[in-house]
Amino acid sequence: MPNPKPRIVVIGYGMAGRIIHAPLITACPALDLAGIVSSRPDAVLADWPDVTVIPDLDTVLKDPTIDAVVIATPNEHHGAQAIAALNAGKHVVIDKPFATSRAEARAIADAAKSNSRIVQAFQNRRWDTHILTARDLLQKKSFGDVSDVALRYDRLRAIVPGRWSDEDRPGSGLWFNLGSHLADQAVHLFGKPLTVYADFQAQRPGAKTIDYFNVILGYDRFRVTLHSCVISPAPGPVIEIQGSRGAFVKWGEDSQEDGLKVRAVPGRPGWGADPHPGTFTPAEGETRGTPVTVAGLPGDYPAFYAGLAAAIATGAPAPVPLDETLIVMDILDLAIESAATGRRLELNT
Repeated sequence: MPNPKPRIVVIGYGMAGRIIHAPLITACPALDLAGIVSSRPDAVLADWPDVTVIPDLDTVLKDPTIDAVVIATPNEHHGAQAIAALNAGKHVVIDKPFATSRAEARAIADAAKSNSRIVQAFQNRRWDTHILTARDLLQKKSFGDVSDVALRYDRLRAIVPGRWSDEDRPGSGLWFNLGSHLADQAVHLFGKPLTVYADFQAQRPGAKTIDYFNVILGYDRFRVTLHSCVISPAPGPVIEIQGSRGAFVKWGEDSQEDGLKVRAVPGRPGWGADPHPGTFTPAEGETRGTPVTVAGLPGDYPAFYAGLAAAIATGAPAPVPLDETLIVMDILDLAIESAATGRRLELNT
């Protein structure tokens, strides 16, 4: 009798595969982690002694019992590996960035369409506590007319660590790393922007790629600033939404990634609890009200794989709409062009 649960294989066992994907998949009762592709079987088996270690992607693609793969390899391999998997009839999850260019992203989308398969960008930070809370406030129209937004991830990593992602390679650098998340959060909360205006820098001694960005997305009557700096002893708020009827400001990042790093089990009681609640300051005309604490909605990274399992098994909508992922790729590409030319550019797609 066939296994009723979709069988999924993680390709790559670096930080993303080890810390994020394997734990989230094993915590999802509707999915079966059927294997991990890695050149380091001892590392895999030390963490997951009951999981099959598979030598290469080709072996996975030839196995008709595998339903889906997670591409968690260096960014420049995402496109070719995703298209190969889709052409082999597998559903595909691609760890961000989805691709290294708009053209590559559209080739992936075309392969998914022609093979009637699901392809997903792994945008887990849609389920950060501050994004879930902000989305709830927006749906309640708590802000009135939104006037100004900032989304940011600041770090204090003044020394270049020397990982592959710090090399001058396709899809490397802070913009493709954290910028992918911030652009997706903006699209998730506010839809497609009209314009992109970007400033990039390589600030640290020895930096070979972007490690600072400030990107302004233009909407009809407001702006969304995406910001990250890795020399930040005092990080700024992770989110700030200003509006005619009030403002939401929150400092301190979501707790889920830190939980995964210490092997906390996703979905257990207390998972995703917000240790740093934000504040909402109401306004009436030109009068500010008293700020009140906003208890953040619990972060919920497990929702991604639960949604993927439902999409595969029942045809439910996939958790991250592909059209929004393509908009994010447009933003990533246009920001690079904007930073190089100093021009504000329009999104025409």
